Amino acid sequence: MSWTKKLNLPLKARYLLLLISLFILLLDQVTKYIVRGHVSLYETIPVVKNFWNWTLMYNKGAAFSLLASYHGNLPKLFFGIVALSVSVWIINYILGKNYSKLTGFAMSFILGGALGNLIDRILQGRVTDFIQWYYKSFYWPAFNLADSFICIGVAILIVEGIFFPHHHSKNTP
Repeated sequence: MSWTKKLNLPLKARYLLLLISLFILLLDQVTKYIVRGHVSLYETIPVVKNFWNWTLMYNKGAAFSLLASYHGNLPKLFFGIVALSVSVWIINYILGKNYSKLTGFAMSFILGGALGNLIDRILQGRVTDFIQWYYKSFYWPAFNLADSFICIGVAILIVEGIFFPHHHSKNTP
């Protein structure tokens, strides 16, 4: 059976995708909890020399700290509403549409990541980031497992859309 063919998945398989999202959410929250308990703010713990550190940082904005410098609750409220809306839409999509297995996994990854960061915003007013990649003096913005799963999910959707577009007919819901 093809991973890219649209299917009418049984309810059990759809619930399994939601369970994957829950696992990602829990994994994200546990790692953030461990880092907050063992790493001081801006402390750098090398993981792979000249490439990867654990570094506790907080982000009040969106990806790459977009709107992080804005004071007040507007970013927290805005990004919280966006994450909640996307999450509800994805849950409805997983439970009600026909899609490929790849799309299902991608959506479950995005859902788990979105909910992981949403919980941070609700409980702390900011997102915990701790993975820092760099090369010499060039640093990628710090991120977390939720961000990683969102990116992986989006990448899967892009790859599937580019390389397997023939499996997506216009008349399939």
